[in-house]
Amino acid sequence: MSQDIFRKLYFEEVNEGDSWETPGRTVTEAMIDLFAGLSGDFNPLHTDEAFAKQTPFGKRIAHGILGIAVATGLVQNYPPMRTLAFLGIKEWNFRAPIFPGDTVRVRSTVLNKRLSSKSDKGIITWKRELINERGEVVQEGITVTMVEVKEKK
Repeated sequence: MSQDIFRKLYFEEVNEGDSWETPGRTVTEAMIDLFAGLSGDFNPLHTDEAFAKQTPFGKRIAHGILGIAVATGLVQNYPPMRTLAFLGIKEWNFRAPIFPGDTVRVRSTVLNKRLSSKSDKGIITWKRELINERGEVVQEGITVTMVEVKEKK
């Protein structure tokens, strides 16, 4: 599917099985430090290089929730939906660490869609995969959004 970020898609314009992939974003040490300050999570695995060298990872890793936050930002225009609300995360799994310097992207696939009980909004369930530059799925899960319907019934 072409990516025209100026035109937002309505509920009716996507189908189960449709898939999009975002551009990449590089996770930096500065992002990890800022996230630690914002969240208050100063676990030395994320903030102390000397400590992190002693762990099985061998170096600092990003907070898992930072991965979710980056994924949320990446999918804002991929696909360019007329999203009204983020309704929730049905499940989310952390598969591998995200290291400073990793560039991640998100693959989004429509799992299912249905009209809301009033039929004036669409509900879309998505499979989201956060993938690093080595092609590894580092995080994945199922999310749900509410999307504008073009032809209200």
